[in-house]
Amino acid sequence: MPRRSRLRPLLALVGVVGLPPSACSNDERPLELVGPVERTLIELVATEAETIRDLPVSRGEAVEEGELVVLLDATLAEFGVAQAEASAAGARTGLVVAYHDLERVRKLRGGGAASEQDLDRALLVHDEAQARLREAEARLQVARKRRRDLELVAPGPGVLDQLPYEKGERVPAGAVVAVLLADEEPWVRVWVPETGVAQVAPGTPAEIRVDGVERTLTGRVMEVAREPEFTPHYALTERDRVHLVYQARVRILDAPPKLRPGLPARVTLHIEGTSSAAAP
Repeated sequence: MPRRSRLRPLLALVGVVGLPPSACSNDERPLELVGPVERTLIELVATEAETIRDLPVSRGEAVEEGELVVLLDATLAEFGVAQAEASAAGARTGLVVAYHDLERVRKLRGGGAASEQDLDRALLVHDEAQARLREAEARLQVARKRRRDLELVAPGPGVLDQLPYEKGERVPAGAVVAVLLADEEPWVRVWVPETGVAQVAPGTPAEIRVDGVERTLTGRVMEVAREPEFTPHYALTERDRVHLVYQARVRILDAPPKLRPGLPARVTLHIEGTSSAAAP
């Protein structure tokens, strides 16, 4: 079963950096922020303690929605489906027999050859047969779903990022057996200083530089938190930790297809009337 999560790496250098006033005009000052690249992660979880039978996709390969990523051994599940199908077939036969018996008793009752008690008994047997069939069909649906759940497929397009287990290993129920990077635009998580948050809003354009990527990327602010928080505990200096900041996310609009999460990035926001964000 898929489980979505957010990657939140703890970087050694996350904080706010301001350019000196001489580097920019009086009307516009770039606000420079640093933070990690993040992407939406989709975790595929084993619903049963079973052995991995096949891993048809390799790490780093792209997957489409519905594509098989991990196949768990379905021997027991197949046995359960066969049992449920046999029970359902028997229940259907029992209902047919009960229906014909009921019709026969009704005719006999109409001719006076059967009592009211005989008719009530036939009705009860018919109703019980219907209930057994409903129960058998419900168990069959559960057995088939259990078998389907052993075929872990991609819930959407993405890239296979992690395979914690190898083919032939037995995994416990609830274990994450594959992690996909969703085919969505990545973003950078930054912290905007209290002095500049009034000028930062969703839609604010940004320039983004990521370690290992030669060109400058373009971005746009997705959201800014309404409630402030203290600078994260892994900020630049002990003194910076007492400053109030607002968490924000900046979407990367032209990211390379396989840009990995966790890379440090520097975000530049060109906003008007912002004073230097450097720590005093």
